[in-house]
Amino acid sequence: MTKPVTWLELVLLCACLCSSQARAADALCPDAELWSGKLITDICWGCLFPIRLAGGVLDFRAPQSKGSGDSSVGDDLVPSSAASNVYCVCDGKELIPEVGMTMGYWGPARVVELVPNPWCAPTLGGTKINQSNVRLWGGSSPVVYDTDEIVFLNYHYYAFPIYVMLDLFWEDRCFADGYKDFDLLYVSELDPTWNNDELAFFTNPEVVLFANPVALAACSVDAVAASAGRPIDEMFWCAGAWGGIYPLSGHTHPGEGIAPRQTSLLMTRATAALHRRGLAHKTVGDDYVCGGTISPFIPKSQYATTMFYPVADTQSKHAIGESDLLWGAGHSYPGSGEYHVYILWRWTDCCLGF
Repeated sequence: MTKPVTWLELVLLCACLCSSQARAADALCPDAELWSGKLITDICWGCLFPIRLAGGVLDFRAPQSKGSGDSSVGDDLVPSSAASNVYCVCDGKELIPEVGMTMGYWGPARVVELVPNPWCAPTLGGTKINQSNVRLWGGSSPVVYDTDEIVFLNYHYYAFPIYVMLDLFWEDRCFADGYKDFDLLYVSELDPTWNNDELAFFTNPEVVLFANPVALAACSVDAVAASAGRPIDEMFWCAGAWGGIYPLSGHTHPGEGIAPRQTSLLMTRATAALHRRGLAHKTVGDDYVCGGTISPFIPKSQYATTMFYPVADTQSKHAIGESDLLWGAGHSYPGSGEYHVYILWRWTDCCLGF
């Protein structure tokens, strides 16, 4: 005769089922815990330095944290095209010229999350922005008649002016794009060119010139320069050791699983695509101290990255295209560790009024 189930056993069974469902949901859409204590502990606050002020460089970090001789070779260098003038003149109110001094600094500008589960937002606590479209599911899978793998991931692009939100800077000219709050700027699920290379070709026909073996062979030069912290802006079709930027879509290969190199490449492609569409600004150089301007090609030297999730980079940032052999070890693992969240740092030159 079967023993009847008591109410306590039913409660324990329901608790176990709910717990297992919660763990499954976390695996499919993990929480990066951006809006928690990790906002303080898992951001590389020392990456603000160096600061260039009136042509001089300020760096208050301890010598052991500046990256010399470790995995962050050259990550703290001022971009070669940064503003070098001491004084600047910008139009003020009613177009009256105002004199100031130049300032350049590294600051978190964007958060970019790369996810295989469409509409999943680890940055927003692991919530689903919308209902999933099965055709947009990403991941790593073998290609038919080939032993390589294809990786496809969706991305979400957020404004993240954390220095402004914390009221660390107040000069309006130092906010090149005008964003002063955390905001969702772009989702790839609504972009038909992101999951279709042919559509990406028609919107960016220059792919014919740069997505070929000859052009990609030249990227080895950019890979060496980027690994030394000096990506070459003129080679805008290259993402250094990460691969070619074109086509501007969410597919990349070959690879084994989902690694930091692949998500870093897709993050760079997403940024390049927004530059190409006039949705991102150039903020580095003497010509841009009065405000950023639209740049159709990505100025790689003005950007650097740190991973926030699943493994936080708290000691150094990485140049666009810097080899992941220098920094990417242990930065990915199966399951929720294949959801990557990056902080995109941007060098901003601006004119501080007197």
